[in-house]
Formats: sequence, structure tokens, C-alpha cells
Amino acid sequence: MTPPAHTTPPTPDMDAAATVRMEQAGLNALALALEDPSGLGGAFAQAVAVLLGITGRVAVTGIGKSGHVARKIQATLASTGTPSFYVHPAEASHGDLGMVLPADAILAFSNSGETTELADIAAHALRTGQPLLAVTSKATSTLATTATLALTLPAMPEACPMGLAPTTSTLMQLAFGDALAVALLRQRGFTATEFGAFHPGGRLGARLRTVREVMHTGNAMPLTAPDTPMRDVIMEMTHKALGCVGIVGQNGELAGLITDGDLRRALDHDLTTTLAQNIMNPRPLTINPDVLASEALQVMNARERPVTALFVLNPAGQPIGVVHLHDLVRAGVG
Repeated sequence: MTPPAHTTPPTPDMDAAATVRMEQAGLNALALALEDPSGLGGAFAQAVAVLLGITGRVAVTGIGKSGHVARKIQATLASTGTPSFYVHPAEASHGDLGMVLPADAILAFSNSGETTELADIAAHALRTGQPLLAVTSKATSTLATTATLALTLPAMPEACPMGLAPTTSTLMQLAFGDALAVALLRQRGFTATEFGAFHPGGRLGARLRTVREVMHTGNAMPLTAPDTPMRDVIMEMTHKALGCVGIVGQNGELAGLITDGDLRRALDHDLTTTLAQNIMNPRPLTINPDVLASEALQVMNARERPVTALFVLNPAGQPIGVVHLHDLVRAGVG
């Protein structure tokens, strides 16, 4: 009797690659579906219109793995300009339905669409007339047929070898929710400044601070007139310790700039008779106060010889502040 042939079991790296490829296939299928205006793409556009049209918030819900996805999508919506909150389906049945107001919309995630815990939320939406948007992969499911709008994702196999553990399906839900949040962000004209207001902490918050928030103002600005003797220019530069002096004209406009580099290059002049206007740079780099601090850093580094300070001007061309490289570093931008 011939013994059975032995096969080499797959190595962990082979399993990992196969898992990613299966999930990637799910994302590819989702992208194609979203490009179909007669199918998911059209429903997606309707969902965006519904959520833009409400005067309340988006109540995002789901349970199990779909619940974890729902929590993440709710957080993304809230941080990108769409007021939202998460409601746990089980807690909703025990009083938390009171959180969901008539002006709100409900966004429910359920791969099967048969999650019993969502029944009370669906019934509540039917009673109150709230829009119920169902993200599911089963178009004929109870949730999909009950919903105001069914957002049916492509049915793709899970990456789990048993085909049971939510893997591909939850990744597709996550990508769909992100796409929805980004579409709403674009439609609302949500800006980086607004995003920064919702993310004040950490490195992200630092990069989203504006120049106005980190610049030196008032008496901290090194300023002098064009006819100031260089001896006094040096005193002003030394006293303010920003490595530069702004030269202002009669109307308070920035007429030029002198840096410590300009001083070194002017050492062959007679500093007792030389005036600020004789060595100033009449076309210095400047910046707007509402530009992001990270953009100010890019401007400083854009030249072949990077600069370390920028004067901040108002619309009339008058200096209202100075931002220094060290300010950006201290703020966590550099």
C-alpha cells in the first residue's frame, strides 16, 4: 500500500501574504462598486446628500466587530466636521435611544444585516421618521429592507481560513466609512485650520497650529526706521534676539529686512555712517498670519540658503509679528 504523500504546510509569511491579498481583493471590489452610479455608487451619493441635509447629528451604531468599526467611523466623522456620536445597540434598548433625537440620522453597520440587537434602533427610526442608513453585505437582510437607504457592500470571502472571522468584511466597512467621512469633509469645505481646532494635542495638533499662534508680537518685534544708524540697528537686533530687524517705512509698511548675515556682509562698511536702508534687503520673505506653522517651516527651508525668521504682515503690508525657526521647533512643528 502506497503511503500518502506529505505536503509542506504553508509558512507564516505565506499565510500573511494570502490574508492581505484576500482583503485587498475585497477593497478592489468595493472600489469598483463605488464607481457604479446605478449601484453602490449611486446609493453612496444619496447617503452623502442625506447626511449633509440633516440638522442634527449622525448616530453611528453596530455591535461586535462591526461595532468596533462603527466607533472608529464615528470618531472620524466627528473630527472631520460631521457631528456624530456612537450608540451601543444593547444600551439603546435600555434607555440610550433617548440620545437619538428627531433631527439626527442613524448609520448602522452590520455585515449580515440580521443583528438582532439593532432591531430596536431600526424600529425607533421607523417610528420617528429618522433616516436609517444601513451598511451591510446582504441586500435582502432585515436591516437592509427596513432601512431608508441600504448601502450594500460586495459579498467577498473572509480572509479567515474557516471563512468565519470578520476580516475582509470589516476592512471593507472601515474603508466605506472612511470614504463617507472624506466625501462629507469635501462637500462641507472642511479646512485644515478647522481640522486643527479639533486636534489641538500632540504632533498633529502642533503641525496644524497657525503662524498667528506662535509668532512674536508687539514690543517683541525688532523694528527700526530706514535712516537708523547701524550701531542702533545692532543694538535692536541684539536686544530682541531674533537674528533680524525689520525696517518700516513712514506708513508702517515693511520696507526691508536686515539679518545677522547682512551684518556680517556689511563689516567692510563704516558702521558709524552707514544707515539701515543702505544694507537692508528690500524684498524679504514674509508670510500671512493664518498660514499653518508647518507651511511657514516649508517657506523657511525652500531657499537654497534657508532663512530662520519671517515677518508676518497684515493686508496693508505692515508687520504684526515675527515667527522664528526656534518658535516652530518649540511648538513641535520642526
